[in-house]
Amino acid sequence: MSTHIISFILCLFFVIFIFADGGSVGVNYGRTAGDLPSASKVAKLLKSQGINRVKVYDTDPAVLHSLSGTGIKVTVNLPNELLYAAARKQSFANEYIRRNVVAYYPHTQIESIAVGNEVFVDPKNTTAYLIPAIKNIHQALVKYKLDSVIKLSSPVALSALQNSYPSSAGSFRPELIEPVFKPMFEFLRQTGSYLMVNAYPFFAYESNSDVISLDYSLFRENPGVVDAGNGLRYFSLFDAQIDAVFAAMSALKYDDIPIVVSETGWPSKGDNTEIGASVENAAAYNGNLIKRILNGGGTPLRPTANLTVFLFALFNENKKPGPVSERNYGLFYPNMQKVYNIPFNAEDLKNFRDESAPPTGGDHDQTHFSTPAKRGGKINGSGQSWCVAKDVGKDKLQSGLDYACGEGGADCRSIQPGATCYDPDSLIAHASYAFNSYYQKMRRAAGACDFGGAAYVVTQPPKFGKCEFPTGY
Repeated sequence: MSTHIISFILCLFFVIFIFADGGSVGVNYGRTAGDLPSASKVAKLLKSQGINRVKVYDTDPAVLHSLSGTGIKVTVNLPNELLYAAARKQSFANEYIRRNVVAYYPHTQIESIAVGNEVFVDPKNTTAYLIPAIKNIHQALVKYKLDSVIKLSSPVALSALQNSYPSSAGSFRPELIEPVFKPMFEFLRQTGSYLMVNAYPFFAYESNSDVISLDYSLFRENPGVVDAGNGLRYFSLFDAQIDAVFAAMSALKYDDIPIVVSETGWPSKGDNTEIGASVENAAAYNGNLIKRILNGGGTPLRPTANLTVFLFALFNENKKPGPVSERNYGLFYPNMQKVYNIPFNAEDLKNFRDESAPPTGGDHDQTHFSTPAKRGGKINGSGQSWCVAKDVGKDKLQSGLDYACGEGGADCRSIQPGATCYDPDSLIAHASYAFNSYYQKMRRAAGACDFGGAAYVVTQPPKFGKCEFPTGY
């Protein structure tokens, strides 16, 4: 066999290996809760769902033992409070690796170590210790001959960017460039590692819902947004955020370093001020993201990048501080029941559909009302349809409700106080009933389910409380 043929085969094998390992989805296994199942039960849950990557926030022995022999790839974390010790003493770093990595590897497939987490926003100001800690931990891996199989990085929040919009203008905060980012990127380049990035489109949407569309935030069909700086059209806020980081790295001449999205997610519940936090939106974001990642392809700026993302989080965590959303990012309840149905692997992906997406697009949030899931794999084949409300704001919904029950002639007796459909007493639920009543009265005519963009058609019978929607007059 000629040298050229051998070289070609080796290159082909390398390409296949890289792509086989790219475009994957993992989960963050946080444990800031008092009601979680045992680590052994969690390991079985991960296996049963086909989840093959997990990231933890420490090196808890019970967790690492439970993942032994599962084939699940693990990212462990050296927490911020240990950065000082790891930076100050090589002996501490050596002992940390011996006790928390060598003791478990390779039976527990530790593939990377996150050194710190969002260090730049840590109120204890541990930034100065990050680079020395990374270097000492790396030397410890070298000591135990694990430096070629275990990667090191440090998750950064998008707040590390000075500019993030438009994506082409992405840049890092200037005070972090020389002391942190340049030496970290040099290290990542030399060791063949990647930058870990925590990206949450939810936060951007929540703060700017008047100018950012929900469809754009949830990977749904939308007209896209053109970046005037590079001429690229973006169809998701997630892509725009990741490309802002890529652009910031490119500005420092580090185009060759990959990105792993170490945290991303959407809350299934929030308080009254947290716009967009709902079960439907969380299912749409995470489900559509998984579909996007497993189907391959990169971002507009890096179209060949196979991204690995870690969803936040495996469970709802009842002891996390902060707003309601912080305790409701989980894919599962502590009893291991799903909060909503989404696929975790390519096989399940075949049957995934964003059930809450309106047929013609449009922003909506069904926090107070749900459409029942399909049962037995069968879909509604009756040809019937119903009209329901979008969460487009109080004024628009109230205007539509007033019209439907007034000039529109809808039968709104059932949503009066004390009537069968008064509960739940929410504007979106009442508007949905009134809109549907009008829509059925108009014999489901085209355009009868609009109400100034406040409604859309569904083909499964909606329900809220004990109320049943009429199907015709």
